[in-house]
Formats: sequence, structure tokens, C-alpha cells
Amino acid sequence: MNNKIKVELKNLTKIFVTNKNDQVKAVDNINLTIEPGEFICLLGPSGCGKTTALRMLAGFEIPTTGEIFIGDKNVANLTPDKRDTAMVFQNYALFPHMNVYNNIAYGLKIQKLPKKEIEERVEKILNLMKMKDFADRVPSEMSGGQQQRVSLARALIMESGVLLFDEPLSNLDAKLRIHMRDEIRKIQKQVGISSIYVTHDQEEAMGLSDKIVIMKDGAIQQVGSPRAIYQKPVNEFVAQFIGRANILEGKIVAEKEKTVSLDVHGIIYETEKTTDHSLGQNIKFMIRPESFIIGGKDFKVPVTKSIFMGSHHEYEVKLFGNIYEISENNPMRKKTVKVGEELSFSMDPNSIHILEK
Repeated sequence: MNNKIKVELKNLTKIFVTNKNDQVKAVDNINLTIEPGEFICLLGPSGCGKTTALRMLAGFEIPTTGEIFIGDKNVANLTPDKRDTAMVFQNYALFPHMNVYNNIAYGLKIQKLPKKEIEERVEKILNLMKMKDFADRVPSEMSGGQQQRVSLARALIMESGVLLFDEPLSNLDAKLRIHMRDEIRKIQKQVGISSIYVTHDQEEAMGLSDKIVIMKDGAIQQVGSPRAIYQKPVNEFVAQFIGRANILEGKIVAEKEKTVSLDVHGIIYETEKTTDHSLGQNIKFMIRPESFIIGGKDFKVPVTKSIFMGSHHEYEVKLFGNIYEISENNPMRKKTVKVGEELSFSMDPNSIHILEK
């Protein structure tokens, strides 16, 4: 399998024209590089352009402007069959009258490969997917998870350089989604194929990808590792789209080479300098619910919501006229604060992240 393929999107734009002759810019001049063997997730709300970008990669949509390089070849205007890609669909797209073996072998038969080679490759992929015992079953005799395995096997057997995923787990229940997510990641690492995966599920993106691409209104907001996206979002949109985020305001009252001091309603926190904000400026910063220090002495306010969630306890408090979320992990044997009672807490300065202007 040719798994050393680099993918580059250069100034890629897609404009659709509506029935009323209005122009809608679904993808807005995006630039993105997927390194060989890398697993990238395109993540964003409905209508952000992630599916259109994937469809342009696959060849189902032709860009209005821009280039798509798979390896050193610009494929922007080529039909899907002329590209070194394979797609795993949301609805499995299996032939209902064919058994698993023939569904997987179909693409190889279209290529008119020798029968012996087809048999060897199908057997190899069935073993990889742990589906040898299912070879004679038709799709109606299998669960959704099993059908999705067949869909993945059918894409992998083509030995394309790039694997594309169009929300493949959205039809599965929550527990099976997590299991299949882990299976997809394990197989992708084994095979080493460059992969682009579209999802609106934050946890899916965090659990699968080497890098996450956050999109909004057709444009890329941030590209980074799951850790970087979660801990250091570039703006308020990214902060609130990934996980839960509290957005507060403060004022920069002192600065050093690598840190700044923030005045947050009279409490001073020294934290990492991550932007070019200047001394005396009012800024917005993010802190995650789990980054408050319960029992700290900086703030003491009444609790407006108190819910035990098993692995953690969720609180909401009203502070500076706004509602903020606070989580206490591993709440076993810890005192629970009830609604109306006061909760004391501080902020972890190392977990404060200043947002861009």
C-alpha cells in the first residue's frame, strides 16, 4: 500500500449559486497540509464547510478556485476514479444483495485484477478487520458496527494513498461509536494511510486525530493537536466549541518576558503570555471547568446548580453577574455543596489562557 502520500489544499474556495442567484461561499480560501500517514479531523458546526471540503478532496465537488495536491499531482479537476483516494461513507453504501466477500472484492473486480490476487487481498483484509467469519453474510444479517467494518475494509482494499471518512460513525449508538472509533484509529496506525475525517463530534475528533482542523463559516479557525486545541484555543469560538469553557475578563497590570499579571476583579494571577496584548489592556481569557481549585480562598459565591455525575460533580455559580461552570473530578468522599450554599474556589493560573483580540 502506498501510504506515504502528502495532501495539500491551496487557496481552496467553493461557491454555490442558489436558485435566487445568490452566491454562498461554502469554503473560503483554505490552506491545509496533511503530512504522509497523518490522521486529520475536520471539525465544526453544521454548515461550516467541512463536508464540502471533503467532497472536493474526493472529487464529488469541483473547486471554484484553488488547488488540491495528492502527492505531487494537482487533482482539483479530476473525477473521483482518477484520484488516489478511497471513501468511507456515513450510510455504509454496501450492496444489499452481495455478501461481505463480494462487497469487499467489488472494486478489485472492476479493475479486472487476476482472481488469485483478488482472493489473496480479500483474505488479508478480512483478517485485518477480524471479519473472516462474516464473509458469507449479507448486510441485512449484520449489525451497524459490522457493516461499518465492511465499508472500511472495502475502502482499505483499494490500497489508495488517502482515506476519506464522511461522518462514518454517526448512525451508531454511543457505546459502539467509541469502540469503532478506537478500531479505526488502530487500523489506520497499522496501515499508516493518510486520512481525513469529517465529524461534528468533539470527542470523536479528540480521540482519533493527530491534528484537528476547526472550521467556521467556510474558513479555518485553528489547526493543532487535540491537546493544543483544547488547552490553547486561539479565539472564543474555538474555546467554546471544544469542550466546555468559561470566558472571563481581566486587565493586564504587569508583564515580563514570558508571563503577564492579570487583575481579575481585584485578584492578581500571573499566567503565560500567549498573545501580543499590551500593558493596561482589558482582555478575555478562558478557563476550563476542571481548572478551578475548589476550596481556594479567592472567591466565595452561592451555588446555582449542583449535580453529581459519577466521575465528577458539576457546579454552576454566579460570579460578576455571569454564570460559570466548575467541575470537581473524583468527588467521592468529598463534601458536596448544595444549591444556595456558598462555594469557595480559586483559579489555577497555569490553566488560564488569554484569547486573541
